[in-house]
Amino acid sequence: MIPHQDVARLSSALPFWMSLGLIPLVWLGAFLGGWWVLLPILCTWYLFSALDAALGLNLENADLETSEDELVWYKAITSAWVPLQFLSLFGLIAYATRAEHLSGWELFGVFFGVGVMTGTVGINYSHELMHQKNRLERALGDLLLAMVLYSHFRSEHLLVHHRYVGTPRDPVTARYNEGFHRFYPRVLRQSLVSAFRAEKSMLARKGLPWHHLSNPFWKYWGLQTAMLVLAWGLGGGLGLVLFLVQAGVAVWQLELVNYVEHYGLTRKHLGDGKYEHVLPRHSWNAAHKASNWLLINLQRHSDHHYKPDRRFPLLQNYTEAEAPQLPYGYPVMTMAAMMPPLWKRVMNPKVRDWRARYYPEITDWSDYNKARTPMPR
Repeated sequence: MIPHQDVARLSSALPFWMSLGLIPLVWLGAFLGGWWVLLPILCTWYLFSALDAALGLNLENADLETSEDELVWYKAITSAWVPLQFLSLFGLIAYATRAEHLSGWELFGVFFGVGVMTGTVGINYSHELMHQKNRLERALGDLLLAMVLYSHFRSEHLLVHHRYVGTPRDPVTARYNEGFHRFYPRVLRQSLVSAFRAEKSMLARKGLPWHHLSNPFWKYWGLQTAMLVLAWGLGGGLGLVLFLVQAGVAVWQLELVNYVEHYGLTRKHLGDGKYEHVLPRHSWNAAHKASNWLLINLQRHSDHHYKPDRRFPLLQNYTEAEAPQLPYGYPVMTMAAMMPPLWKRVMNPKVRDWRARYYPEITDWSDYNKARTPMPR
């Protein structure tokens, strides 16, 4: 018989396990073909948007004194996802490349849905895992990123984004009035370069060259190569193409979220290349209940920047008086980001209001608006 305490802990964690429902949806699409391939897309973007509207906001905060032992069912979600995603991704490559009932467009649809799964859930879970002190969890995070060929995200996120968020030195901070379709190619290029520079600089401070074996890029390249070889081995050239399709969709999903999280928000420049400390006001937040279940509280983004290794069930909600709030959850906001005129009509006034509230003394924002290349490190 399961102790009452364990039952209570499991029941409180269960809503966050909803993400596992995407796995049978991608398999169902592959088995049935036709319009069924749209199920993961409809569920992730539209169903959770509808659930947000129906269920409203969650403004409650967990007790920060909660012990690690009490979080076992929450930690199990992110760890269990890794083998499940691996088996689904490569199992689908082996199955779909031999499925005669799937046309070319249906194959594309299936792996577009897989990319929604590996991006919306997989990369998000890797983000949770990479921030933990446990070596096994960090390794699991690396595996998830290798499955979408975006391993450098770990270096960029930990060494660049968290340090330079809200400044021109952070490629991932979307500039005011910068549409997503300009942001996306810029961030793909600059984040890879800035991640490599950051690791190279760390090695240089130890008196080591960039090509030293301790550079994690060797591990990144090795894991990614292994994933590509496995995809080719299971499905040949078509399997490799389908793997690349899901990886591209996953990275696009990640960068859509990155675009939303800090759009137009900048830290005050103090002179001599120095900026104020990161504050709750430098991240957009959303308290929408259902999308926070799907995204394991990623929308409580200000608290994540305050305490990066804080596990997701303990992330705290900030009120509108403390941090800027999005009008809708990430599923709606990322769809809006794909339509720059709509996005700017909704968000630019919010950025201007944010500036007037927190920085009334700044009258010239021109330097803050420039999408400059990150400075050399």
